Amino acid sequence: MNRRINSRLEMGHRALEFSRAHPVDSSGYATALKQLEEQLARSDQLAQEQARGTAEVRAATARKDELKRSIRRSQLVHLAGVAGRAAKEVPELAQKFDLPRIPFRSLAFRAAARTMVDEARQQKEVLVKHGLVEDMLQTLGQSLDQFDQAVERGAEGRRIHIGAGANLEAVSDEVVQIVRLLDGYNRYRFATEPNLLAAWTAACNVIGPSRAGGPSEAQPQAGQAA
Repeated sequence: MNRRINSRLEMGHRALEFSRAHPVDSSGYATALKQLEEQLARSDQLAQEQARGTAEVRAATARKDELKRSIRRSQLVHLAGVAGRAAKEVPELAQKFDLPRIPFRSLAFRAAARTMVDEARQQKEVLVKHGLVEDMLQTLGQSLDQFDQAVERGAEGRRIHIGAGANLEAVSDEVVQIVRLLDGYNRYRFATEPNLLAAWTAACNVIGPSRAGGPSEAQPQAGQAA
């Protein structure tokens, strides 16, 4: 959640808390408060969803890095070594299994590794003659399948994160609109009660109350929030 959205939602919570502490006998006011409460509850759900998406992306990235290291340092090393020996019989194999040329970026790495696996399967008879362990070729294919799953998991996590973020933006806009409605009425009803008006003004401040020892800032009201 970005700072702007977070500030708006915190303002909404303060405005709701203040309004509950200073109720009004009005069905319209009660309806606005209920809508504000619903939007804030929705924002909590979306924040959890966004955090889950972020966690999925981080877990997927860690898993991809782990698999890349394992594949590159063991399985592809074995395959490239065998291909180097087999190149005496089939010279083009040396270039097709050139390990240093494999890119490290995830999608390019996956494509290059898959190409090597496909080539090794086609040249398996020759490679086995020069020391290829067939189980290694099979486990390499399985590792790449796991890598594909991690890529898909990361993509899904990003989709969840982006979707929740967009919905949070919309919810924060709605929160500001509702507080603007409350602000118009509260400025009227507290016009002769400066202490309550000041308390309400602080509650619906988008940036939040100034902190002791910190520099004072111009702090936009909910009615002025962009």
